[in-house]
Amino acid sequence: MILIDYKDRRPIYEQVVEKIADLIVRGILEQDSQLPSVRSLATDLAINPNTIQRAYAELERQGYIYSVRGRGSFVAENYPIREQKKRALFEALKRLVEEAGALGISMLEFQEQVIQDYGSLEGGRRDDRSGRTDETVF
Repeated sequence: MILIDYKDRRPIYEQVVEKIADLIVRGILEQDSQLPSVRSLATDLAINPNTIQRAYAELERQGYIYSVRGRGSFVAENYPIREQKKRALFEALKRLVEEAGALGISMLEFQEQVIQDYGSLEGGRRDDRSGRTDETVF
C-alpha cells in the first residue's frame, strides 16, 4: 500500500516513486503487471493526477516501468535492478563487517545479531524466496 507522509520534506511524487520502486524490487508488483491508471491512483491517494504522472514518468526514466500507448503503465523486467541493489547491499554489508572487526566485535557475535535481525523480518513473509508479503499493494 502506498501511504503518503505529509511530514516528509520530499515532494509527494518522490515518495510515490520510492514506494512503487520498492514494491517492484521486492517482487510484490510482478513483471508485466499493470499499474493503476494515473487518475485511479491519484483518486485513491487524494492527490493531483499531475503528481502521479510525474512519478510514473520518473519510474519509466529509471527503468522500473514501461508505458503502452492507450493501455497504461506496466512493470518492467526488474532483474537488473534487483541485482544492482543486491550488489550495493553486499558492498554495504562488507563495510559493516570491516567496521565490526575494527571495533572488536567477534564474527560469532556479528552473525548472531544478523540472524536475530533477519529472523524478526521473516514474521510477515509468506514466501522467503520471492520477498512477497501479505500487505495490500493498491
